[in-house]
Amino acid sequence: MLPRLTSLLALGSIAFSVILTLIDQLGAGAHVDLVNVSVSVSEYAVSERGGVVAAAMALLGIGSLALLAGLRSAGAPVRGLPERLLLVWSGALVVAALIPALPLGGDFEPAAQVHQFVSMAAFVSLPAVGALLVPRLASDARWKPVARAVEWVALAGGFGLLALTYVALPGGGVMIGLVEWLLLGAEVALLVVLAGWLVRLAWLPAGVKSVNLPTYHRFIASRS
Repeated sequence: MLPRLTSLLALGSIAFSVILTLIDQLGAGAHVDLVNVSVSVSEYAVSERGGVVAAAMALLGIGSLALLAGLRSAGAPVRGLPERLLLVWSGALVVAALIPALPLGGDFEPAAQVHQFVSMAAFVSLPAVGALLVPRLASDARWKPVARAVEWVALAGGFGLLALTYVALPGGGVMIGLVEWLLLGAEVALLVVLAGWLVRLAWLPAGVKSVNLPTYHRFIASRS
């Protein structure tokens, strides 16, 4: 029962956070420069639309915690470092959503620095989770079908981190917002892959999962 409940809670929370963010982006219009404004630091969060982003981040963090609980209860190979890094990702999102993100140099600079630190911790932790899970999933019969998808999104997240490092340091912050949104897209894709497969394993009856359909169809034909 627990894998079923947590899988639906995880997938629903992640999906709703994405929908909420997309609706917000469509309504942002000319208010915020989404290409050159950093999501992780402060500028977007202190705009008049920042509350929606904070709510989406909190939902994503809660959904990730539910996903971790579902993976553990379903016996997925997440024990050890992947589990701890997923906890870092989830906790960092919730903390970043709760702490006000004000411009660096403003009246509450320490709060902005904490927000920046936990946001960067979230950015870094999830691609590492994907990279660590790939060989584990590939060696687990139940999770092997999604190992390749996890590998691709983990690679996308890794390249996104490299691009973000370049843009944030020698690149002078040019197009940092676009890079961060693309990185977030790869990270959310990883969560969706894991949550979607967890839903399949939790809700598809065990007998159906073990049936080889071509063999079953040949058996039926031979009996008719």
